[in-house]
Amino acid sequence: MLSIPASRPNVYTGNPLDRASDLRDDAGVMEALLARDDALFVPVWRGRSLLRGVGENRPETVMLRNGAAGALRAAGGAWCFLGLLGPEAKDVAGDRLGATPVYALDCSDAEDPLPLLPEGAGEFTDIRPLASLLPAGEASILAHARGMMHWRTRHRFCGVCGATCEPRSAGNVVVCTNCGTSHFPRTDPAVIMLVIHGDRCLLGNSTRFPDNTMYSTLAGFVEPGESLEEAVRREVLEESGIRVGRAFYHSSQPWPFPASIMLGFHAEALTEEIAIDPSEIRDARWFSRDDLRRPEALGIRLPRADSIARRLIEDWLESP
Repeated sequence: MLSIPASRPNVYTGNPLDRASDLRDDAGVMEALLARDDALFVPVWRGRSLLRGVGENRPETVMLRNGAAGALRAAGGAWCFLGLLGPEAKDVAGDRLGATPVYALDCSDAEDPLPLLPEGAGEFTDIRPLASLLPAGEASILAHARGMMHWRTRHRFCGVCGATCEPRSAGNVVVCTNCGTSHFPRTDPAVIMLVIHGDRCLLGNSTRFPDNTMYSTLAGFVEPGESLEEAVRREVLEESGIRVGRAFYHSSQPWPFPASIMLGFHAEALTEEIAIDPSEIRDARWFSRDDLRRPEALGIRLPRADSIARRLIEDWLESP
């Protein structure tokens, strides 16, 4: 089996922001950026993002200018600087501070945040079913904001001594007020792999899926002291009983739902007999390319268009 290249970028990649990590600890610069009238705020409410046009299936990202975000900011939720947006933002020779500052802003403490927004601003919704309909850069910014706010709202206290933490570095670090430990955003690596044997691939129906019709690639978290290839082999063996040999990296995808990076592989099966772990997998089967070109004929669904799982399958289907 040859390595199968990624045909196009994954959803949630291509973030257009200059994250400007070198500016985060400059209090004067950060204060000036936060006060600017053109500063943009990306609201997050209980893991949901603010969009317009959802009912018409024509979603549009809503970012609030400083004045429009005033009531949300006054509510006192966590916030953090995401970066600079604009043609100058990633040009280190240009005027970076002429670009637009962008912030994530959590409003999860409000039972109903809509009265805090300008009329007609939109609605809070899960971006995953809609992300493939958004411009790539916008989907990435929304995912970035969601991931940061998930981390901030769950790291209010120190994991070392239990004391309260305070934000630093424009909200991108929290520091314990007692022992001084600095805590940084978490991203948990997970491998996701399409296992291939000849002209067939292995897909499973996970117990995490809401029904028994969706079949997807196998996946799992990387354990401490484990290489990515070792994680691929272990997870496939544990979940399906299939032994894997070579594993070929395909691409990665930020997946802040809540806090992962998905590392995609195509993997070569050495065995064929399936023995599922019923605590993880309801069913696993080998599918031919023809099967997956007409999944509805088999009564199954493939993963959503925004997922790297779908990309792994599609690129295999189109490979020689």
